Amino acid sequence: MIWIYRILFLPLLLLASPYYLWRMRRRGGYAQGFWHRFGEVPTLPAKAPGAKRIWLQAVSVGEILAIAPLLEAFKREGRSEVYLTTTTSTGYQLAQEKYAGLAIGIGYFPLDWWAFSAEAWRKVAPDLAILMEGERWPEHVAQARARGVPVISVNARMSDRSFKRSMRFKWALRPLAAGITRVLCAAKRDEQRFKALGFPPDRLQTTGNLKLDVNIPLLADADKAALRHELGLGAGLVLLGSSTWPGEETALLTALKAARERGLQVSLLLVPRHAERREELRGLLEKSGRSFHFRSAGAAPGVVDVTVGDTTGELRKFTQLADLVFTGKSLAPHDGGQTPVEAAVLGKPVLHGPRMTNFRDIIRSLTEAGAVRKVETHSELITAAVELLQDAPQREKLAGAARAWHESNRGATERTLTVIRAHLAAVNL
Repeated sequence: MIWIYRILFLPLLLLASPYYLWRMRRRGGYAQGFWHRFGEVPTLPAKAPGAKRIWLQAVSVGEILAIAPLLEAFKREGRSEVYLTTTTSTGYQLAQEKYAGLAIGIGYFPLDWWAFSAEAWRKVAPDLAILMEGERWPEHVAQARARGVPVISVNARMSDRSFKRSMRFKWALRPLAAGITRVLCAAKRDEQRFKALGFPPDRLQTTGNLKLDVNIPLLADADKAALRHELGLGAGLVLLGSSTWPGEETALLTALKAARERGLQVSLLLVPRHAERREELRGLLEKSGRSFHFRSAGAAPGVVDVTVGDTTGELRKFTQLADLVFTGKSLAPHDGGQTPVEAAVLGKPVLHGPRMTNFRDIIRSLTEAGAVRKVETHSELITAAVELLQDAPQREKLAGAARAWHESNRGATERTLTVIRAHLAAVNL
């Protein structure tokens, strides 16, 4: 099976390369480390005596943030060293900023073709490979299996779309099912889906969601005040659009207008999922007649109606300023949703649309805890946002439920580390 994959991968890559090169150019930031994708890796030190080397792949910003407790534990325990890879330029930038002292090297994940993957494996020479969340690469797993290196999928999840697609090609997953040593699932539903796809039950375990164990550094009051000033936010309430997609920003602008018509002092903080949409958003904001400022331009010259957070790695800080959060990619025509976890961890009242399919179990759990409110349409978002901005006790009720939910769902990190430690202990140097 792997040879069919190897034969088909290269011509498909060549066909798709114009699109991906265009996207890389559009998003920018890929020049540094470009050749990592073809099997090059940054210069790595020789293995420390007695240390076992881990190759950890986390695709982008969300996954990079989620691995912090694992990296901190590896560093603290001192028995392993981590080579960290990511796929996106934003993930790479954030990893460089956050984890330079926790990893022996940071690079881009190689394209999953035999020659590139084999070269990277030869240079990294890991004793254990860890794949974060939805990362399941046939060639990467095949290289590990050929070398007798265990592969652990952590925080593993399977979205509705991926599951449906995978069930149609169940036969093609056999090498992955055989090659991945352990699958540590974020939720029971994910474990059931992996089992349905042919993964051996004795290799499956639900350990919980690592993202619920992330400790988010809290800003001091003075730092919050300084950040508000930099962003041009006034002294009133802040409505945050978190990782928004087209159409959702329009609804939030309408909510801002409606709230102000009711006499509320409100500012809108928009954080688009893709910062390269800034010119599209600029056009939208100009048409709205609202004063606005883009974070990437530096400090705001004064108070504005709308601030666009078009920078990388600052959403956690922005969320701490919010009085109400809307989680993006959750209203039609979009589907999948963006994570509500960090807003909930920070004890913020959260609104979300009906299309949170990538976070189905988390949303169900938050809903049962009374920590979120669902809106079905753009007009419902406008109405609900205005209602909650007017109702401080209701916002606090949602926020308190979110904090309690977070506290009751911690522990995934230690359960995950227990499995990883066992496999590291079994590695003979």
